[in-house]
Amino acid sequence: MKIRLRWLNKQRQEEEISPEPAAAHADHVESAVSPARDGDFPTVFAAAMDSVDRAWSGDPLADLASSTMPEWSAGPDIGVDSATSISGSPLEDTANEPAIIGGPNMMEAIGLSDPGCVRQNNEDYFALVRERGLYVVADGMGGAQAGEQASRIAVETVVETILNNPQADAERLAFAFQEANRKVMEAAADDLALEGMGTTLVAALESGTELLIASVGDSRAYVYDGGGLIVITEDQTWVQEVGRRLGIDEESLRTHPMRHVLTMAIGVSSQLRMHSYALQPGPGTQVLLCSDGLHGVVTPEAIGMILAGEGGLEDKCRLLIEAAREAGGPDNITAVLLQAR
Repeated sequence: MKIRLRWLNKQRQEEEISPEPAAAHADHVESAVSPARDGDFPTVFAAAMDSVDRAWSGDPLADLASSTMPEWSAGPDIGVDSATSISGSPLEDTANEPAIIGGPNMMEAIGLSDPGCVRQNNEDYFALVRERGLYVVADGMGGAQAGEQASRIAVETVVETILNNPQADAERLAFAFQEANRKVMEAAADDLALEGMGTTLVAALESGTELLIASVGDSRAYVYDGGGLIVITEDQTWVQEVGRRLGIDEESLRTHPMRHVLTMAIGVSSQLRMHSYALQPGPGTQVLLCSDGLHGVVTPEAIGMILAGEGGLEDKCRLLIEAAREAGGPDNITAVLLQAR
């Protein structure tokens, strides 16, 4: 079985750069022995962004502040109910069974989220919307409960924006991300307790025979079509966008002090950079959306083996969560698994 992948924007343009030391260090993924230092995040983020700006030349095509982006009205806010939004359900919580989405859409879908083995709260948030073929995952960050607020606002804004408009295309999905970015920034500006919050965001939207993918940050989309696991998205991290361009070897990058630093997230800059892709999944093709609580600790080989195994989407989704917990579960874990009919 084959899939056709199309990059809607790939604005990479290389130029020579020189490494500079980071001003500070903050982990995006926290561990029991190395808690995050929230006060460091804005400084490190700014330093990483500055490095990326020098690493790339030209204006990013995905800059949503561009005059080429249509200025749609987001329309009136609507409520997001439990029928379409399922978030933060611990694996062991039998009162919150995973949602299996049916209906006439191209994809079947199921989602699970778990706080992991270290954290008490869950800053991941996800939504499955059967009537529009929309699937979203966010991984929040920030002090206190700010990360939970950022991921929830971002996901619900994307859902509201898509539901309030009849179009299901790449521009509409990009606009939904722009609206999510605006609302998270506004919420942080209105409440000092939320200052500095942000979130990753990855979404899949059915559009005819295509599945549109958009991402900001390091939450990922994978495709498994029987021939192997393919990562569709590209992480917006210092390692991916700066470290590898500087020629730092993979072994050093795995332990580099900047390895968990994001170079872009929803809610941290009005100049949003977003990656967009389109694929045409054949029957049986699986698409995985996940936070780095899964892909950061479970190897691609292990993820591929689970997706290649027997059982339905619910079984595979539970196995993915369990694999991350068995690997230590240092972060919140969210997996949304889709399969083409």
